[in-house]
Amino acid sequence: MKPPNRIDGADLLEWAWSDKPFGEVSGTKIHGLAICRYTGASEVYRFSCDAEWNTQQDEVYGSAIEAKHELPDQYRNTEVNWNVA
Repeated sequence: MKPPNRIDGADLLEWAWSDKPFGEVSGTKIHGLAICRYTGASEVYRFSCDAEWNTQQDEVYGSAIEAKHELPDQYRNTEVNWNVA
């Protein structure tokens, strides 16, 4: 399922979706991962989202490459295929 162009007020750069959850955050299944940047910021955020693209967790990174490379172990059981927004 394609995400909105903005998540939590940040512009979408890249995203990944899986019908099989990547993992869970506080009991909520994570189906979407999004790399976003707030206007004027140099860093990016990786958002972990539920099935409706509501952010459940975020983490800040220096680059999109770093954000994709440093996925939590719990998300490594499901293949992540990144798409450019």
